[in-house]
Amino acid sequence: MEKAFKLEFDSEKSGGLYVNCCGCSETEPLHSFGPAVKPHYLIHYVLKGKGLFQLGQKEYHLEAGNGFLIEPEELTFYQADEKDPWTYVWVGFGGSQAKRCLESLGLSGGHPVFSCRESEQLYELVRDMMEHQTFGIANELRRNGLLGVFLSVIGASADVFDKSEPDKGNQYVKKAVSFIQSNYCNPIRVTDVADYVCINRSYLFTLFKNYLGMSPQQFLARFRVAKAAQLLLSTSYTIESIALSCGYGDGFVFTKAFHQIKGMSPSEYRKEMRRRGTLGEREAFLEQLAGYLSGASWMEGGEP
Repeated sequence: MEKAFKLEFDSEKSGGLYVNCCGCSETEPLHSFGPAVKPHYLIHYVLKGKGLFQLGQKEYHLEAGNGFLIEPEELTFYQADEKDPWTYVWVGFGGSQAKRCLESLGLSGGHPVFSCRESEQLYELVRDMMEHQTFGIANELRRNGLLGVFLSVIGASADVFDKSEPDKGNQYVKKAVSFIQSNYCNPIRVTDVADYVCINRSYLFTLFKNYLGMSPQQFLARFRVAKAAQLLLSTSYTIESIALSCGYGDGFVFTKAFHQIKGMSPSEYRKEMRRRGTLGEREAFLEQLAGYLSGASWMEGGEP
């Protein structure tokens, strides 16, 4: 017989991340669940003991310090060990940001199993969720906030099983590009990007060359200049204001970078494009530019 303490929450199912249920189970030998599906994401983390997790044709033999992800409507089976049955905590959750968060952690149906050293902290977070179980916005906000911390603890120390190096490289580049797109307006440097994705600058350089065919510095400069070109065509802002808006504190440095990429100064570019371009042509150009700024095609489909 399984000894389980579990809670399910009937709160508003909307927002970026929200908790559906959570609990802690001390299982009997060979206690099992499934094959069955769940309507939400579900993470189990093993506190002690051993067990088996099965997804499709793959089997994972897990022990204390391991965890596994179940995706919505995914048929899975898991069973406690006969001699050393496991005890685990679990959190079920959903939300518009759930899939993106899990992918950022490297977790998916293709890579559902991880290891994490922070057993005590994960247990305390789930216990805190359970202690704030009653209806009300204060407890709901606390539980959902604890979910974010729960996932962040896994992300900070987790190693995902069977995750190939090319996949890791692609994830690093995606995170770096996303950081640049969000912070190009600030005076960031390549070292800031490398620090953000937690790798050294030389490895980041190699990844950008492999995936994008350019260095991180080149990507940063081209992205800033592309943004500047958009502002030059769509606004009447001064060159100095556009330079500051695109992360250049020095107008001379901005003009030099712009000239290297566009072959003319910002003011010459604005005059030339407005002189020879009709409104329709400018709109087409801006549409094409917006596509570039939203992320290259490799961001959706893997490698370029």
